[in-house]
Amino acid sequence: MNTHQTRVAIVYHSGYGHTAKQAQAVARGAGSVDGVESLLISVDEIDQHWDTLEQVDGIIFGAPTYMGSASAQFKGFMDATSRNVFAKGGKWANKVAAGFTNAASRSGDKLATLQQIAIFAAQHGMHWVNLGLPPGHNNSKSTEDSLNRHGFFLGAAAQSNADESAEVVPPLADLRTAEHLGARVAEVARQLAAGRRALATLKQAA
Repeated sequence: MNTHQTRVAIVYHSGYGHTAKQAQAVARGAGSVDGVESLLISVDEIDQHWDTLEQVDGIIFGAPTYMGSASAQFKGFMDATSRNVFAKGGKWANKVAAGFTNAASRSGDKLATLQQIAIFAAQHGMHWVNLGLPPGHNNSKSTEDSLNRHGFFLGAAAQSNADESAEVVPPLADLRTAEHLGARVAEVARQLAAGRRALATLKQAA
């Protein structure tokens, strides 16, 4: 691996496979950026990856929205960071962060989950990256195929019909929106890493 390669981790929980599909799209987007490696990590296996997460340049967090908040499994991961990250001196401070979520309903209070994740990232001293897309489906000439069709700004939101499997949903528009988020975060992480290297070089030369 190139010693200057930027690494972005996607840490997620998925109950029925829909959010996992969204997470895979985020990882594709991040990995599509030149010089960036994306790592897909399920919270079910998080104990194997604490050291890895200390080394990455950015972390994109994702969880389904259940009953107006992130899933219990993802909340368990959040709570575990208090002893594995926070208590060890802010190991994630100044890393790039972003978030995504999925629910069966159009709204489903997904914003509450994104806010929950953003506050979590702030507690770790991370730099939050928003979605960076205008609302996609908010007039008579727009369609369901538009990026950001749900009109979220804080992060990427997907909608998956409750009676359809992950083989069918989330729809392509939501997956393309997730890819956009991954690429956007990767670009910011790469720029920030390059800036830090440049500043370190200037400091050594001074």
